[in-house]
Amino acid sequence: MTPSKGRPLLRWATGASACVLVLLSAGLPAQPGPAWAQEAASAVQDVALTDVVLPLGDTVLKAARVTVGGTRLSKDELLTLLRPGPEPVAARLTRLDAASLLIPDLRIEGARETVTYRDVVAKDVRAGRIAELTATGAVLAAEGDHKAAGSYGAFRASDLDLAALARLYAEPGDGKAAPQRIYGAFSVADVAFVDANGTAVKLARIQGRDLSARPVPGTWAGALKALTAPGLAEAPPATRAKLSATAADLAESVTLGGFEATGLSIQHTKGPAPLNLGIGRILVGGSDASLEDLVLTSNGIDAKLARLSLNGFSLAPTIAALRKLAAMPDATDEDLRRLTPVIGTVALTDLSLDLTGDPGAKSPDPAVKAEPMHVGLRTAAMNFGAPRDGVPTAGRVNLSGLTLPASAVAGVPGLGSLGLYGYRDLDLNVVADTAWDAAAKELKLGEVSISGKDMGTVRINGMLGGIGPEVFDPDAGVSGFAMLSATAKALDLTIENTGLFERFIAAQSKVLSLKPEELKQEYATASLYGVPAILGNSAGAKAIGAAMGQFVAKPGTLFLSVRPKNGTGIGMLEFSAAPTPAAVLDRLTIDAKAN
Repeated sequence: MTPSKGRPLLRWATGASACVLVLLSAGLPAQPGPAWAQEAASAVQDVALTDVVLPLGDTVLKAARVTVGGTRLSKDELLTLLRPGPEPVAARLTRLDAASLLIPDLRIEGARETVTYRDVVAKDVRAGRIAELTATGAVLAAEGDHKAAGSYGAFRASDLDLAALARLYAEPGDGKAAPQRIYGAFSVADVAFVDANGTAVKLARIQGRDLSARPVPGTWAGALKALTAPGLAEAPPATRAKLSATAADLAESVTLGGFEATGLSIQHTKGPAPLNLGIGRILVGGSDASLEDLVLTSNGIDAKLARLSLNGFSLAPTIAALRKLAAMPDATDEDLRRLTPVIGTVALTDLSLDLTGDPGAKSPDPAVKAEPMHVGLRTAAMNFGAPRDGVPTAGRVNLSGLTLPASAVAGVPGLGSLGLYGYRDLDLNVVADTAWDAAAKELKLGEVSISGKDMGTVRINGMLGGIGPEVFDPDAGVSGFAMLSATAKALDLTIENTGLFERFIAAQSKVLSLKPEELKQEYATASLYGVPAILGNSAGAKAIGAAMGQFVAKPGTLFLSVRPKNGTGIGMLEFSAAPTPAAVLDRLTIDAKAN
């Protein structure tokens, strides 16, 4: 989230843009009467207004000159509109008709912020709707504790409904009305902001289409002000709970047909942690979004990513959780976990990471220059099902082409010795696929595997029973106790060798001063006789030993299938309480073979 100290200028820029549209109500007539009817029959005219000052709450709009072109309204009628009155602004806006509105300089002043728009032009204004609104640019400034400055270039909006926008910001709603279309399309070029902390944000272009929204309780302006107020973390619990409902109102009230931003650049140059982030393109449409051409440099990290996409995203669970939190002033961390949205599918392409460590850290040997560690990932796809109590009930993670030096996993069990077997760089694929069946109370391990180039594959498939909804309870005590009742109902293990075993034998042969074939024979004998002895010499133990011996003699594929004889599974507590391995194996049906 944006730090609170960085919000005021951006919030002000948003509000100021709305004020530009509201100012165009300067051409509003008063209530129609006989005099107005006579005036309507007169010729169309241009009316020039000078030194316009329009107070709007805590904000004041100022324009040295406003030209209302092609209107039937008189100058007195237009000036009357600047005086406060009982009729809502939105109602008056519906009577605004003019061929054009021209404002060379529009200045909007707040308590500490000021924005000045240049060459504001509204064309074909009918019944409060503008066919086209443009401005050549704007300059923004904020003083005080949040000193900052900004600007943007050409601005354009089409099919803009001023009355709907005024209702959105100034009139409270019940949150149930149908959304109203605010604009057909908008675009802004050359956006730039910089704050006193040295953070600079630039955007080459922003554009969007088909924005619809509805008023919320307390008005949009009030809701945005409340949610971006400083010190929310220290606010009383009741205040934060009320804001949960406000956030839900805003999230539910807006629909956007599409959004695109190009040329995003964020730079932070001050302090011990400089940052340089660039994103070539941002696309948002419905439940899908994507980022393209990402570049990040910060504190010894140099990262590049060709594309990051999100599909099937939904805030529905988050909004529902916010509604519940509104009635829970003493919400806990477990309650906040329920804010997790439906993530859908996250995918990325061509990730490159170069890690050089903390540039400010002192090297133990200054004469030795640390080599950067390169990590790459060709593709990744992560799919998550709908969450229950904040935990996805299904998921699949597929990482392809995960490349990294063998030294990076030196301390990882099972992988730490790969460097000793001649692997300098690793090229791995990782898959994890799980799904929970609520009706059957089962957790299916569709596939959990890791494979490496010139190494092999380890794959596990299985089924756990006794997995009820309590397993997803936010209370760690409840979920942990529920896991104790889980049962193992099925387990399949597959090991495929494509080079790792040969390298292991070669390395161990040198250490033990044996020929590779001699060492393989010793391992085969140990597997055939030693493994059954350790496991209790049951039929299942002998099957495992025989398959392992065949695999060692001719390393190809080793397959192990385990099923409980009772068909219902063996509980976790039964495993841990078994006096010997044989006591467990006697209760299992085991199929083991090697190719």
